[in-house]
Amino acid sequence: MARWLLGILVLAVVVVFTLVYLRRQSVEFPDAGIPLTLAQERAARIRDLKYEVTFRVPAVRTETIRGEVLATFSLADATKPLAFDFAQPAERVVSVTANAQTLTPLVRNDHLVIPASALVAGENAIRIEFLAGDASLNRQDDFLYALFVPARASLAMPVFDQPDLKARWRLVLNLPPGWTGVANGRQAGSINAPGRSGLIFDETEPIPTYLFTFAAGDFKTEAAERNGRIYHLFHRETDAEKVARNKDAIFDLHASALAWLENYTGIPYPFGKFDFVAIPSFQFGGMEHPGAVFYNATSLFLDENATKNQVLGRASLIAHETAHMWFGDLVTMRWFNDVWMKEVFANFMAAKIVNPSFPDVNHDLRFLLSHYPSAYGVDRTEGANPIRQDLANLHEAGSLYGAIIYQKAPIMMRQLERLIGEDAMRDGLREYLKAHAFGNATWSDLVAVLDAKTPTDLVSWSRAWVEEPGRPTIRTEIETAGGRITRLAFRQEDPRGRGLLWPERLQVEIGGANGVRSFDIALNAQTTEVRDAIGLPAPKWVLPTGGGLGYGYFTLDPMTIESLLTSWPRLPGALTRGAAHVTLWEAMLEGQIAPSRMFEALMDALPGESDELNVADLLGSISAIFWRFTPADDRAALAPRLEALLRNGMTRAGTTSLKAAWFNTLRSVATTPETIAWLGRLWRRDEKIPGLPLAESDEIGLALGLALRDVPDATEMLRTQLERIKNPDRKARFAFVVPSVSADQAVRDRFFESLKDVVNRQREAWVLEALGNLNHPLRAGSSRRYVKPSLELVREIQRTGDIFFPKRWTDAALSGYQSVQTAAEVRAFIDALPPDYPPRLRWVLLSSADNLFRASKLLN
Repeated sequence: MARWLLGILVLAVVVVFTLVYLRRQSVEFPDAGIPLTLAQERAARIRDLKYEVTFRVPAVRTETIRGEVLATFSLADATKPLAFDFAQPAERVVSVTANAQTLTPLVRNDHLVIPASALVAGENAIRIEFLAGDASLNRQDDFLYALFVPARASLAMPVFDQPDLKARWRLVLNLPPGWTGVANGRQAGSINAPGRSGLIFDETEPIPTYLFTFAAGDFKTEAAERNGRIYHLFHRETDAEKVARNKDAIFDLHASALAWLENYTGIPYPFGKFDFVAIPSFQFGGMEHPGAVFYNATSLFLDENATKNQVLGRASLIAHETAHMWFGDLVTMRWFNDVWMKEVFANFMAAKIVNPSFPDVNHDLRFLLSHYPSAYGVDRTEGANPIRQDLANLHEAGSLYGAIIYQKAPIMMRQLERLIGEDAMRDGLREYLKAHAFGNATWSDLVAVLDAKTPTDLVSWSRAWVEEPGRPTIRTEIETAGGRITRLAFRQEDPRGRGLLWPERLQVEIGGANGVRSFDIALNAQTTEVRDAIGLPAPKWVLPTGGGLGYGYFTLDPMTIESLLTSWPRLPGALTRGAAHVTLWEAMLEGQIAPSRMFEALMDALPGESDELNVADLLGSISAIFWRFTPADDRAALAPRLEALLRNGMTRAGTTSLKAAWFNTLRSVATTPETIAWLGRLWRRDEKIPGLPLAESDEIGLALGLALRDVPDATEMLRTQLERIKNPDRKARFAFVVPSVSADQAVRDRFFESLKDVVNRQREAWVLEALGNLNHPLRAGSSRRYVKPSLELVREIQRTGDIFFPKRWTDAALSGYQSVQTAAEVRAFIDALPPDYPPRLRWVLLSSADNLFRASKLLN
């Protein structure tokens, strides 16, 4: 009892001392997170910022990483306290020294505050020893990597965690023996200590906290020279043949992207060395840290049977991350409300960069299929959001990311380029990059540059495209008499009633007995007349999106819908067929076409489609209709015909890539006993597909898919597959996912319950794969119980996860459902959200639930 009383007394003394100390120092703590007001105040005071950072990484993952940061900077105003961002408990601050003065740590609301009495006008040096947080360091047993976007650096260390306080960084990594490491700067030296290894990295060019990074652990290294530059690839792939098969392409694609961008921008690569790291199950496709780009390993190391979309996807990903070296890294948004700017230019430039390397690909079609369906997938929903959004606190920045930034914004930028011209766009971007090199800029800064190069009012143009959510509705108005067109027009409406007008270019195609005619028109009024079409023979169809340009919901006339559905496979030109598919799919979702009618049209179109990009897109749609837009009781009747079509397509395909596309779809929709048995023989290696070698990833997918279909020997199959996998990272992922396909409902229930613990959600890619299995349409009846708890977790997932996790989690949680009952439950959940629920998370729920809502209406 005496010891207990003594403890209470000591605690009381500490509390009183701290309160007295705070009162004497007149310290006011900023609000939690990183408020815009705090960021603006710091940006006005701080200049010439530098960090020297040291991390001591223990050999055992459960032990804490110790760190030290020395921040030096010039301070314009020393009369007020200065807050570092450090989203950790106060006990994780070991010591604070400000200008040689030892301070008692003042930590609250995610901030460590330096009192004004310890600051000086001019040069300051603040040294902080700390125990690092693990959340953004992604620690595994034998490797780790730092991922600090958008404002997660302060989860690991005390910094000014905002994009407009760029700093020069020096880094020292004290590592377990045998570990190697990579960081933004070039390795400048090493430190030898008993039982340890140390790496010293050169000072970087000015970069913000979200671009500072390092990776360390058991990595292998490949090196290559291209155009006089040495590139290094760090990886953990144990399949030597896979590495050998892919590495030259990886180096070539980086070198060609770098050369293209240097030529386009007129600015040499600004960050010295260029290394990249292939990380197993990385949260994103890639992350553009200058000097140390991170990639998802599976995106770089393709299987021997990779599809054309996978090959193109790798090239686009590499071009995207390389483009960021100029757009985002050299010139950075001032605040994360303009995060879309770096992403739009990365995607926009990637489309240009990839073209010369793939001369046999229809790149306009590739752009259409890569951007429009994904953008519509959010913009058509109640959860549509503007490209540019207000942002009061950086802790909400993660919810800005999504298809509107990555897919709609490049469509907008392509429209802008057509509006002002390619040369004016390039010259404007060069001017913008040079004016703000190694600094920060806003969308207004770029608009001001481009506005001077066109008579169009870009401020008004920007309001509809950038500042507001949603897409226009564009109606075809056609009149004929005597077998001739007497009027063809397009009427634009704002479905949200704001009176907005989206200026854009359309390439309208009309088809009839005399072939196809094309019209390039500017849609810049509520009604746009196509006068050149007057007097032409009455068409069978009018496709306003024929050139792959128009953005919006295009309500086609009944004649066009019926004609396109029946003549789809015979439309001239792969781009026209692709545009017709995208437009008809939107019409189906809006109730103009019954899903069963669309299914039959796809069955008719697939055998005759010659372009592999279109084949892949059609296969994706027919799979979506089968699982989401076909009543569960009707699938059994459709399955034999669908599986026969897919197997025949696989047999007839002339390339390994195309065979893989057909096979992957067949594997995903298989439900008949005959096809399931055939897939089992493939997995057991009793049978092979001529011309299509199956990779380890295929066998993993087969094992999990067959178990999900409750084949009798599933348990033994999964055990054998685990033994087959030699790579430790893939083995660990497979072992994690296996419970999600268990035939035992209790096992699946326990696994879902385990996901409520943040510790079990650390490997986000693993979690998403497993959550998709739990909610597969084949398990919809028994797994509906997971829907509401999954939605209840979204707010915590936003707080604890990386930027894409909330949307991907919600997508996976709702992916297998179509019933009126489930739709009603989800709608009720959203309607009952409290007033303080983050609006962006509400948008996430609404956009993820959109297909569920539509399916429940279309099927009932």
